[in-house]
Amino acid sequence: MTERPGAPPTFEQAERPSFRTDAPALRGLSSAEAHERLARSGPNALPPPRPLPLWRRVLRQLQSALIYVLLFALAVDAGIWLYDGAVGVPLEPLAIAAILVLNATLGVWQEYRAEDALSKLRELEAPQVQVLRDGRLSLVASRDLVPGDVLRMASGGRVPADGCVDGEGGLLVDESILTGESVPVEKNTGDEVFAGTMVVRGSAYCEATRTGSNSAMGRIAGMLDSVHSDPTPLERRLQAFGNRVAGGVMALALALVAGGVWAEGLASLDDAFVWAVALAVAAIPEGLPAVLTLTLALGVERMSRRQAVVRKLAAVEALGSVTVIATDKTGTLTESRMLVREVQTEDPQRALRAMVLANEAEPDTGAGDPLENGLFAYAREQGVDPIAIRQSCTRQSTRAFDGAWKFMRVTVADEGVVVSYLKGAPEVLLARSELSEEARRDWAQRAEACAERGLRVLAMAWARGEAEQGLEWLGLVMFWDPPRAEVPGAVQAARAAGVRVVMVTGDHPATAAAIARTIGIDAQHVTTGAELDGLTPRELRERVADIDVYARVTPEHKLQLVEALKDLGEVVAMTGDGVNDAAALKRADVGVAMGRRGSDVSREVSDLVLLDDNFATIVSAIEEGRNIYENIQKSIHFLFSTNVSLVLLVSIGAIGSAVLGLRDAEGALLVPLTAVQLLWINIISNGPPALAVGLDRTPGVMARGPRANDASLLGRRALRFVLVTGSAKAAVGLTLLMMLPLLGYSAEATRTAVFLFETIAQLAYVYPSRQIEFRPLRNRVLNTIVVLSILLQPALVYFPATRQLLALEPIGLQVWGVLLTGVAVSWLFSDLYCRRMWRRDPMGGWNRRGASAAVR
Repeated sequence: MTERPGAPPTFEQAERPSFRTDAPALRGLSSAEAHERLARSGPNALPPPRPLPLWRRVLRQLQSALIYVLLFALAVDAGIWLYDGAVGVPLEPLAIAAILVLNATLGVWQEYRAEDALSKLRELEAPQVQVLRDGRLSLVASRDLVPGDVLRMASGGRVPADGCVDGEGGLLVDESILTGESVPVEKNTGDEVFAGTMVVRGSAYCEATRTGSNSAMGRIAGMLDSVHSDPTPLERRLQAFGNRVAGGVMALALALVAGGVWAEGLASLDDAFVWAVALAVAAIPEGLPAVLTLTLALGVERMSRRQAVVRKLAAVEALGSVTVIATDKTGTLTESRMLVREVQTEDPQRALRAMVLANEAEPDTGAGDPLENGLFAYAREQGVDPIAIRQSCTRQSTRAFDGAWKFMRVTVADEGVVVSYLKGAPEVLLARSELSEEARRDWAQRAEACAERGLRVLAMAWARGEAEQGLEWLGLVMFWDPPRAEVPGAVQAARAAGVRVVMVTGDHPATAAAIARTIGIDAQHVTTGAELDGLTPRELRERVADIDVYARVTPEHKLQLVEALKDLGEVVAMTGDGVNDAAALKRADVGVAMGRRGSDVSREVSDLVLLDDNFATIVSAIEEGRNIYENIQKSIHFLFSTNVSLVLLVSIGAIGSAVLGLRDAEGALLVPLTAVQLLWINIISNGPPALAVGLDRTPGVMARGPRANDASLLGRRALRFVLVTGSAKAAVGLTLLMMLPLLGYSAEATRTAVFLFETIAQLAYVYPSRQIEFRPLRNRVLNTIVVLSILLQPALVYFPATRQLLALEPIGLQVWGVLLTGVAVSWLFSDLYCRRMWRRDPMGGWNRRGASAAVR
């Protein structure tokens, strides 16, 4: 088709040094002016997030009550070593320090890995744009744009800065990244365009008015500074749990110090501190931070294989606690493209020709308006070749679509006959058609009914010759942005798991309701942003408790909805891809951004980025999160069973040694286990099995509702298991501690036997610890680790290096028989106890808000 006079130049023309624009009024800036304005206004880019210094990253990993107790134990142990003249190697302080360094290193490493993955996604903005400089159209880096620059925008390009359409030419702009609207917006001379939006049809000049942080995208990004992120459910539970454990440990340690000084005077203060350190080491599960980090990291790796980048480890588990997913519609639930849903016509063949010929899109490349591409796709489905028809029908003249007249006309020579085809708004073409009043009313009612169903309605007509009046009516074409094929199943799976799905969109209420009904969301009532503005905070909370579809909402409304849901005690996952979603993403418990269509701002504030923009991945992430939480709980059951046993063993054993006057070979009061031995049990013996538990796969986690937001890491049944089994194991250990000296064995041999009993018994306890909530699948890695670890324990006694490190001595077969009998008795007791609990309550007290409950 021949270009209109005054149309923007082609890109090939722009590359010619001698080219000058056809519009003398649009000369743009000179290079000198642009350079001066760039120095004054700054680059056209959002301020990059401030990098977090390494020392702050490390300190963040140490912000835990459990870590504080270990730091205190490290300081005391190192202080005693220095006070005694710094003789020998300080094994205990070094061991504690190694654990702290390992945990901090794992956490920092995972943060860097997530940020590195996200850096590969930062390709949102076009690197270069066409700008009038010195009267010529040239390529300029997007970040070098300044207010006053005149840009040439064309179909397929992203708008790099806010500006106004200037000169001839029109644009159709997809603003969904800002507004959530799925239908592109027409932009004519004087209309404003916004940074980050996409030109889907047409070309025009635009004068830049705002760049960088002053643009629409920059203003929304700035709104994030006033939004704070709350800790995830796991972080809150770990903090509360750690505070209770740390408080109890410190109180018990101080009591032990006071008791030692009271029993033996101030001269025993050193020994008393050694006992306190031993008790702290016994009570704190030193391997827990590393186990948690690596268990979450395993989940991160599994998620990465499903095209998801986790920016924050705890967010993986937090997904497992989600009760509400507040999701955008366009591009998240839908395909973000317009498809023909229905055609109502009495002349199908003529209607198909109208679809193909009254069309500005390119049938071979797909460039153009999504709606017009949808017409091509429908024509192909009906067996029509758009390219062949357009080649056979020579275009004579056109009238481009404009908001002033709301229709498009194309006049062609069709088999030697001049024919005009028109498409546009139904009310406009109906008024121009030769129809009876009754027929006109009937078609108008049809169009209105389709619009109420959430469909976009387009009318078609034709006439002989070049005509725009006295048209022959062809009928209506209904479009919609279809839901992704996987979304209905994902919504159903979420409902079955007790997770409510709420649609929050800037689109029309009828459109939102139609999509919601299609994918399985309750759309009986739709609330608009205007209605939200009139609600008090209390009324808003009442509304969000019942309504699942919100339309015509602004970024501020999305943030209000997330906060209202959280006020109701919900754990909210907010999904989105636009800049308009960023504030709500940051405020939500879990922010889930889209990687392909997502804005840079939304990805920066999110916890999870979906590289494939697949809504179904969110449900998979929820399942993964629940499985991870289950594995974390198993590890806690396993580790704290040991800690209860060791605390009872150390405290009661130390008191018993003081009462009975038991001393070791150096004359010091006998402590049942040294700090190094306790660290070995907590880290070396318990660590590998606890990590292997992170590989457990537990069927059925999606058959129950989400865990209550205020649920403790150790529920009542789990706490009973830990206390009962830990006490039983401690009782056997104390029996060995008292019985072996009576049989004539030395204090060192007794301590060796108790140490070996605790290590082997704890390895056997990993299996009952895994069955408190659900019965997991077989874990071959765990089985291998347990077998190898049990076989390793005898070698500790007979290998000189470990024997010296752990202060052990060889024991006879009789002692081995006694301690292995103790292992068998304690394991059998714990297994029977766990089976009894399972029979009483297979669901383990979980919230059964799931498949058996009516969840919206």
